[in-house]
Amino acid sequence: MVAFHVRGVPEPVAAALRERARRRRHSLQQELLLILEEAAAEPASPGPALPPIRLKTVRTTGASAWRRDEIYGDDGR
Repeated sequence: MVAFHVRGVPEPVAAALRERARRRRHSLQQELLLILEEAAAEPASPGPALPPIRLKTVRTTGASAWRRDEIYGDDGR
C-alpha cells in the first residue's frame, strides 16, 4: 500500500481535520483516507474549452539575438 506524507499543513487545517475525524468517530488516518477515496472517485471534469490557438508569422529585418537552443532547449524541439 502506498503512503503519503504531506508537509506544511497549516495548524488551522490540521485542527479542522482532527475535529472532523472526532465528530465522525474516526481516527485522523481513517478520515484522511475517506477524504482521499471520495476525491479519487469523482469523475475528472474536462474543464472549460480553450479557444483555438492562432499563430502568426512575422518577418523582421534584423537578425535575431536568440539561438534556437535558447528558445527550445537542448533537445531541439
